Amino acid sequence: MESPVPVIELRHVDKHFGTLHVLRDISLSVDRGEVVVIIGPSGSGKSTLCRTINRLETIDSGEIRIEGQPIPEEGRELARMRSRIGMVFQSFNLFAHMTVLENLCLAPRDVLRKGKAAARREAMELLERVGVQDQANKLPAQLSGGQQQRAAIARALAMHPTAMLFDEPTSALDPEMIGEVLSVMTELAREGMTMLIVTHEMNFAWKVADRVVFMDGGSIVEMNTPERFFADPQSQRARDFLKSVHSLRLSAFHFPRCRADPARSSGNDRAGSGYTPPLAGFPDTSGGESDHPAPVPSAADSAFCLPRDRYIAASH
Repeated sequence: MESPVPVIELRHVDKHFGTLHVLRDISLSVDRGEVVVIIGPSGSGKSTLCRTINRLETIDSGEIRIEGQPIPEEGRELARMRSRIGMVFQSFNLFAHMTVLENLCLAPRDVLRKGKAAARREAMELLERVGVQDQANKLPAQLSGGQQQRAAIARALAMHPTAMLFDEPTSALDPEMIGEVLSVMTELAREGMTMLIVTHEMNFAWKVADRVVFMDGGSIVEMNTPERFFADPQSQRARDFLKSVHSLRLSAFHFPRCRADPARSSGNDRAGSGYTPPLAGFPDTSGGESDHPAPVPSAADSAFCLPRDRYIAASH
């Protein structure tokens, strides 16, 4: 029996910006319904990789396939392929002179040839789905950053994409707004949307990803399940990176109430199935005396303090 064709597949992809080698022999696939999260230091090639998938950036060598078909170089075939791959950018990229509702209706009407009433009805359903239906008739500038990004996600969903690309969707947001956007993305993961996500949100990667890809210097250094990657990274570079991400001290890894599922374990039973292993390179603060007391988490952190296997279902 043949294995399913990946929705997204990169084969030995290389990319240069002048003399700078930004992608080095990248091979990666994303299966239908899979959530792949790409992390790594700034300048490691994460966003460039994401942008090559729908040919916002061209590649120098290698091949990129969408549902088994090579990406067209230009023309209508490229436009048709792009309509199947939704993308959410760092800076929202909503049309500033259009209302939120008009932003959502534009592509379905012009590309999918939907009628005005049908496009409007579906747009309102999507805005309600992401929690910004009350902002439909406002211009993007009248919305908060979190509201704009949720509207941008709804706009991408309006095209009924096969897969979604997220290029650091929370990097331009205030901390209080990050949770708003991540909760919408978590809901998409729960519903089985195929997603490739570039992010610096380690909690989110741990809770939602099927695979975590760690990049550095334009290369994929390590790829593993979140359980294995965060508990026992195999490369020294990944271990150094995780140690440097100080914001993880506010994460579910180091806030004791996030470590155990009361329904499955009790007390200090560290062997229970609800136990989350300490993050590699950090002290285990789950019990006993510690020189690193657990900090009080922010509102955004609190949204991600459920055990991984219950997190997606609970977010519904």
